[in-house]
Amino acid sequence: MTVSTHRLARETMAFVLAGGRGSRLKELTDIRAKPAVYFGGKTRIIDFALSNAVNSGIRRIGVATQYKAHSLIRHLQRGWSFFRAERNESLDILPASQRVNERNWYLGTADAVTQNIDIIEGYAPKYILILAGDHIYKQDYSVLLEHHVASGADVTVGCIEVPRQEASAFGVMAVDDSDRILEFVEKPENPPHMPGDETRALASMGIYVFETELLIKLLREDANSETSEHDFGKDIIPALVKAGNAFAHPFSRSCVTSSEEQKPYWRDVGTIDAFWQANIDLTDFQPELDLYDQTWPIWTYSELTPPAKFIHDEEDRRGIAVSSMIAGGCIISGSQLSQCLMHTGVRANSYSELTGVVALPDVQIGRRARLKNVVVDRSVRIPEGLVVGEDPKQDAARFRRSENGVCLITQDMIDKLEA
Repeated sequence: MTVSTHRLARETMAFVLAGGRGSRLKELTDIRAKPAVYFGGKTRIIDFALSNAVNSGIRRIGVATQYKAHSLIRHLQRGWSFFRAERNESLDILPASQRVNERNWYLGTADAVTQNIDIIEGYAPKYILILAGDHIYKQDYSVLLEHHVASGADVTVGCIEVPRQEASAFGVMAVDDSDRILEFVEKPENPPHMPGDETRALASMGIYVFETELLIKLLREDANSETSEHDFGKDIIPALVKAGNAFAHPFSRSCVTSSEEQKPYWRDVGTIDAFWQANIDLTDFQPELDLYDQTWPIWTYSELTPPAKFIHDEEDRRGIAVSSMIAGGCIISGSQLSQCLMHTGVRANSYSELTGVVALPDVQIGRRARLKNVVVDRSVRIPEGLVVGEDPKQDAARFRRSENGVCLITQDMIDKLEA
């Protein structure tokens, strides 16, 4: 990082929008917000945006929480309490708290920032970086900041290239050859394509850079509008596009890749299928996301756990794991695992056979269970002999079965089986 980009990062406050439920994750978000969902063996989804900020040199961070925030807040307190005020560092947890008026909840993404203008002004950052707290990716935000300043933009929008037929799920931009945004539309039926490529579109990552003074002015105007939905993608950004000084920043220019990564990696793990696939992909011989890159670490709350242990070496009762990731505190006790991802503290008991299993922390899997292509929620007790993943009709009657055949198992579902 050059002196110039380092200065820009130190003059920036990152504001992370982490209040969303993530309803497409079904029962996984019944007791926690989507950014607090576990991912990759020991991290939570929000750790990626926060780690990107810290690794980029940004030391002022606010996290806006709302939906069932206790798990998220506890994680932030335990894992992200290393900021020191005497070094001009801070991480503020910002639940909707009626500071501006008597509304209990944030009305939209822009309103979440509006309700915290007093805190932002107290830190007086020159730039504000708005981030979504629910995506998996590695990005150097200092490069994005440098692009914003060099272009003289009112707003710079981080974007990814997606196949045009998939772009209707995003906010999509039409741009010219200089990256100026000509049009910004939310979830269009007929998405605009990229210059020179009719098969691809530029989709918003939910990342925006503003000068603080301008943003506060825009937010106060938006707060007084009776027709606004108080949302960045629906109100703030389209207005700036219409004014003619909004620019796009392609993710490929600032993504962080190691020698083990072949292309930019960004995932919205917002469905059961996407969540399962992104976790299982980590077990590949050379996964598209390199979590072992020590030059760009993913910071998180590191629990004190003993090493993983594999026990028993008898015929049909051998603790083994092939093409799998096993976190600390796990005991693979005479169980056979293939392409599995075990979060902290999982115990798989004798004679069980697990294939494509994503088990969240503290799951216990009973003897002789056979599980294939499942996500098991935290602290679930899988009963002895349970079979999942072999009979689609039976699976759908007992568990949450996705379009692609992945089953989500929660303790409530298990309790109903045993009732």
